[in-house]
Amino acid sequence: MKKVLIGSDKSGFFLKEFVKSDLVAKGYDVTDCGTLDPNAPMPFYEVAPIAAKKIQDQEFEKAILCCGTGMGMAIVSNKFEGVHAAVVESVYAAEKCRAINDANVLTMGGWIVAETLGAEIANKFLETEFTQGLEEWRQVFLKKARDEVKEIEQASFRSSTPS
Repeated sequence: MKKVLIGSDKSGFFLKEFVKSDLVAKGYDVTDCGTLDPNAPMPFYEVAPIAAKKIQDQEFEKAILCCGTGMGMAIVSNKFEGVHAAVVESVYAAEKCRAINDANVLTMGGWIVAETLGAEIANKFLETEFTQGLEEWRQVFLKKARDEVKEIEQASFRSSTPS
């Protein structure tokens, strides 16, 4: 069964709930890391680290996070090495963030993305593989680029670690 992690703050709660229902109906095993109750919300800066750590620890390959704009979740998630979050507002961008950038966290804004569109975006994100549908030369380039970016990321995290 396909596993996915999902989470939101108060502003992304209803988008998250709609997307979660759609994914469950499509056979995904969905784990919700919060907010579980809109009357007792968790802020984006508490939800995103929970999800990012689970991606970092390889408990999940992909996560979907929703806040007001998607930007707060992305900013916090991207503070974790190995986590590559993309703010997405279209199905096309969902496909490209996976095919070109190999993003492993999708973030969306509950103030921006309608629920049905959010479900379409989430499905495209989850169904698209890295380099899928791209020309051979572009696949080779992007795989090399991914390795280069990983080296940049690792150097950045090593240089910021206290001695």
